[in-house]
Amino acid sequence: MQRAKLLPLIVACALFMENTDSTVIATSLPVIAKSLGEDPIALKLALTSYLVSLAVFIPISGWMADRFGARTIFRSALCVFMLGSILCAISSSLGAFVGARFVQGMGGAMMVPVGRLVILRSVSKSEIVGALAYLTIPALVGPVVGPPLGGFITTYFDWRWIFFINIPIGLIGIVLSSLFFEDIREEDVAPLDVKGFILSSFGFAALMLGLATGGRHLVPEYISYGCVLAGAAALVVYWFHARRIPYPVLNLSLFRIPTFRTGVIGGSIFRTGIGAIPFLLPLMLQLGFGLDALQSGLITFVSAAGALIMKTLAKTILARYGFRRVLTVNAVIGAAFLAASGLFTPATPHAIMLSVLLVGGCFRSLQFTGINALSYADVSNREMSSATSLSSVAQQLSLSMGVTIGAFALESVNAFHGGKALSAGDFWPAFALVGLISASSALWMAQLAPDAGAEVSGHVPVSARKATAEALADQKPLE
Repeated sequence: MQRAKLLPLIVACALFMENTDSTVIATSLPVIAKSLGEDPIALKLALTSYLVSLAVFIPISGWMADRFGARTIFRSALCVFMLGSILCAISSSLGAFVGARFVQGMGGAMMVPVGRLVILRSVSKSEIVGALAYLTIPALVGPVVGPPLGGFITTYFDWRWIFFINIPIGLIGIVLSSLFFEDIREEDVAPLDVKGFILSSFGFAALMLGLATGGRHLVPEYISYGCVLAGAAALVVYWFHARRIPYPVLNLSLFRIPTFRTGVIGGSIFRTGIGAIPFLLPLMLQLGFGLDALQSGLITFVSAAGALIMKTLAKTILARYGFRRVLTVNAVIGAAFLAASGLFTPATPHAIMLSVLLVGGCFRSLQFTGINALSYADVSNREMSSATSLSSVAQQLSLSMGVTIGAFALESVNAFHGGKALSAGDFWPAFALVGLISASSALWMAQLAPDAGAEVSGHVPVSARKATAEALADQKPLE
C-alpha cells in the first residue's frame, strides 16, 4: 500500500477513537446527566473540559514530537487516552467525570496532531489533500457508528460501557504505529518555551473555564468572570512574550502566511458554529422532542454519513474550482443547513430531518477538508510542527467556544420562557445564532487570492489558463 495511504489509515485509529468518543457522549448526555444527578446543560463542562485540555497541551505536541520522536509520543498519547477512558467509565460525580475527560484530552492533544504531523512530513505537497482525505474517511466511521452505538448502549445497557470501546482500538493503534511509523524527530530542537507554555495554558484554561461555567451558577458568578478576565489577560501577556523570543511555544509569526492565516482564522469562525451541533442536536431531539437515546443516535449519525460521502469528492471539487470559490460559497451553504436544523419540530417527519442532516454533513465535510489543506499549503517542512500545533489549538478553542455559545443561547432563551424544563421552542434561536457565526467565515475566505494553495488543490485559475494559451499561441512553429 502506498505510504500516502497507509500512514493516514494508522493515524485514523486515533481519530476514530476520539471522534467515536465525542459523538457517543453527545448522544448520551441526557442519560449521563440523570445518572450523575445533574442538569443536562451542566454537562457542557464534560465537553468543554476535554477541549480545554486539548488547547492546553497541543502547543507542546509539536515540540515533544521533534524532541522525543513522533512514534514515541503517538504511542504514549494513545496510552493516556485509554487511561482517561477507564477513569470516565468509573466516574460517579460530575467533578470526577469532568476530570477524567481532561485526562482524555491530554492524550488527544498529542495523538491526533502528532499523527497529522507524521503525515504532513512524509508526503509531498501534491499528495496532501488525498492524504488528509484518507485520514478522515476511516475516522468518520466513528461519528457514523457513534450515535447509534451510544444510543443502543445507553438505552439497553449502561452508559459506562461506552468508554471501554476505546481500549481495543487504542491497542490496535499502538501495534500499527510500532510497525509502520518512522520515529521522525528534528536533530536541532529549540529549547521549550516554558514561560510561554505556562502563560498560554493558564490563559486558555481560565478563559474557557470561565465561559463554560457561566449562566447556570455552576460556580459563583465572580469566579466565572474572574476566570475570563484572568485568562484573557494571560493570553495578551503571551502575545507580547511571543514577539520577543525566537522560539515561542505557539509561533504567531505563522499568521504572516496568507493561506495559513485565512485557513486558521476563517476556519475557526466556521468551526465555532459547527461546534455547537454535538451539544444542541441530541438535547433537542431527546429533551425537546421526547426521543430516546437510540432514536436520537439513529438520526444524528447521518451527518457523518454525508461527510463520509463528500470525502471521496473533495479533491476533485477543489481542483476544479479552487480554494477561494469553494470555501467562500460552501461556508454559506453549510451554515444554512446548520441553521435549518433549528426549524425541526416534533412533528417534522424523520425523513426530512435525515435529508437535511445528510446534505448538511456533505457541505461541512467539504469545508473542513478545504480548510485543513489550505492551512498547510504554503508552510515549510521546518515550520510544520509549529503550524500543526497552532492550527490544532485554534480548532479546539473554536469547537469549545461553539459549545459555550450554543449553551449560552439555549440558557438565555429558556430563561426568557420562564426557566422551566427545556422545550422544543427553546432551540431554534441557538441554531440560528451559530449558523450566522459559521456563515460569517465566508468574509475571510473571500479575501483569498484566486490561485491560493494551487500547488495543493491542483486548481489553475482561468486567468492563468488564458495566459498560458496566449503564450503558446504567440510561439512561432518550428521550421
